Amino acid sequence: MQGKKDDHEKLVTHFQLSSRIPKGNFYRRLKEMLDLTFLYEHTKACYGSTGNPSIDPVVFFKFMLIGHLENITSDRKLIEHCSMRMDMLYFLGYNLDEPLPWHSTLSRTRQLYPEVLFELLFDKVFSLCVANSMVAGRRVAIDSAPVKANASMERLLEKQPNLPGPRLVQSAEVQPKTSIVTPSPRQAAPVITAADHQLRQLKKRQQNLKHAPTTLGAGNEKAKLLSNKTHYSPADPDARISIKPGKARKLNYHCSLAVDTAEGIISHVQADFADGRDSQNLPDITLKLQQRLANNELCLEEILADSGYSNGANYALLEQWNITGWIPVFGQYKPQIEGFPYAPESDRFICSQGKHLMFKTFDKTADGGWLKVYRADYKDCQQCPLKSTCVPKSQCRQIIRTAYDPFYRRALERQQSRRGKRMARLRHQTVEPVLGSLVDYYGLRKVNVRGKTGVHKVMLMAAVGYNLKKYMKFTIKSTVSQAIALKVEWSLASGATLLSFPRLFLN
Repeated sequence: MQGKKDDHEKLVTHFQLSSRIPKGNFYRRLKEMLDLTFLYEHTKACYGSTGNPSIDPVVFFKFMLIGHLENITSDRKLIEHCSMRMDMLYFLGYNLDEPLPWHSTLSRTRQLYPEVLFELLFDKVFSLCVANSMVAGRRVAIDSAPVKANASMERLLEKQPNLPGPRLVQSAEVQPKTSIVTPSPRQAAPVITAADHQLRQLKKRQQNLKHAPTTLGAGNEKAKLLSNKTHYSPADPDARISIKPGKARKLNYHCSLAVDTAEGIISHVQADFADGRDSQNLPDITLKLQQRLANNELCLEEILADSGYSNGANYALLEQWNITGWIPVFGQYKPQIEGFPYAPESDRFICSQGKHLMFKTFDKTADGGWLKVYRADYKDCQQCPLKSTCVPKSQCRQIIRTAYDPFYRRALERQQSRRGKRMARLRHQTVEPVLGSLVDYYGLRKVNVRGKTGVHKVMLMAAVGYNLKKYMKFTIKSTVSQAIALKVEWSLASGATLLSFPRLFLN
């Protein structure tokens, strides 16, 4: 007889949510494994003693985890998605007939909690991975990726010149047209803090762009002439204009990441301004990473990074901390000057006529970098037959080198060694897939919050979700391998031969 389903909705009176969730479900296993009750003690200071009860802190962080595990960046869509999944309701601790909190509650709670609380959760999950032998700590790979900010390039405003006295500009918000004329809100605009030489370089570059011929695929003129030195976003002043080769200019943040090379666990993550160089962030990343590893009784020995982190001060700092830096030297560095070999034992250069260029003094670049000045003797250059071709306009030959030249030379030797090439491949295989996963599958393609503090919280939760997923998979693998080892050990104890091993694995 043909069956027909009764589509009439009934009121469920006897229903246990846990009985409908399979034993192997990810969120069921995650609920049994993850204990977040320690958050209650650390969130007490965020609330008063009177008023309506807030959202459960544990429930809030579980919502954040689900959002990154499901690649959902909108709080509104996150609430809708959770309301239709029984396994997520079970993970959150909600019943079918229990309403979920408003999406705005998640946004306000994220702003309420400090960064330290999110870092505490990251450290807790990282400690679980260390306890499960997933982190070696000896070697990490570091890289960064741009993350699109929650702001538009079309709403940028100009900064005020650095003049005495307060300056006010109109807000970027458009006021609705009404019959009652109301004054538009006014706010203080940021002041230009760039140095004069940087502004001159920017002006010259913009003039060259204006007179350059238009090429197919080039961006519009307005996008080319915008700069972080002269413009800012009123919606998110912390967002910075940045560009990636082959991509359009956008307002971004930088996600700086450190990944352990043992099992690919994220050891550190932080949000940085997108207009800064990667090399500027390496000391801060290394210091925080060392502290986290020391708290877990681990010691950092090697750092793998690309040429964006190449910096003489970084090489010197890593050597001072007894850390081997496998960082390729930036392409503009030249270890040798043609016709002027360097004598490291006496710290001098020798010209083709056998004259010495001695070290004279230190100097500084416009950006604050240290330089060493080598200069030949005045009499040697005046009597030299090659003066007309060597230094036709100067009285004596002068060579200016970076003050960190010995550190650059040692880094270049490591880079060109066989192990250095192997470390470059290891860095590529370790950190770049993790960054791609966070951007494509863990909600870091674009953030829905504003401000560097809020973005840092989002990046921390994305890293927590990634580490938890790796932890769950590794736990299953280790459990299966232990079961096989125990079965083999039992078989050997019972007198089984080597020929019976394949049958043991099949059974």
